[in-house]
Amino acid sequence: MKIGILSDTHKKVKKAKAALDMLLQNGAEFIIHAGDIVEKEILDLLKECEKKYIAVYGNNDAHLVEYHNKYHLVQEPYYFKLANTKFKLMHLPFYMSNDAQVIIFGHTHKFEVEFIKGVLFLNPGEVCARNKPTSECAMLEVLEDEFIVNYYTQNKKEESYSVNKTFSYKRQKQ
Repeated sequence: MKIGILSDTHKKVKKAKAALDMLLQNGAEFIIHAGDIVEKEILDLLKECEKKYIAVYGNNDAHLVEYHNKYHLVQEPYYFKLANTKFKLMHLPFYMSNDAQVIIFGHTHKFEVEFIKGVLFLNPGEVCARNKPTSECAMLEVLEDEFIVNYYTQNKKEESYSVNKTFSYKRQKQ
């Protein structure tokens, strides 16, 4: 299963749409937003993409609480199962215990991927390109025996995203 992951879109609706469109064009079957959505229009993009999705509140999303029932918007840490894999989703990297197979977080505006004792820790970076000249997002492919992470970047001067780097980790059998 291919899972498109984005975070820290902030007020950048066009950048969020570009990232989401690229993830969908590359086969994303499920979308995860790791918080700091900020704009309701970004929730609309997620809902309209016609794929299942989940989004977690970030530290800049308190004003979105009124939309809790209209969108798949959850509080952190949020646990769920997808592709026979236990996930934990949060915005703030405060709940980093290894009680899931995949832990997704945002907030730092920095792409990070680590595989420690059978647990994949993943931050897709920032879509908003606030702290660097590139927008970032990730695609996680969950296979029976492997996690594949594609790290995508889009330079401010370019319109399209490209794979910056690919990471592969052998997962433990369940």
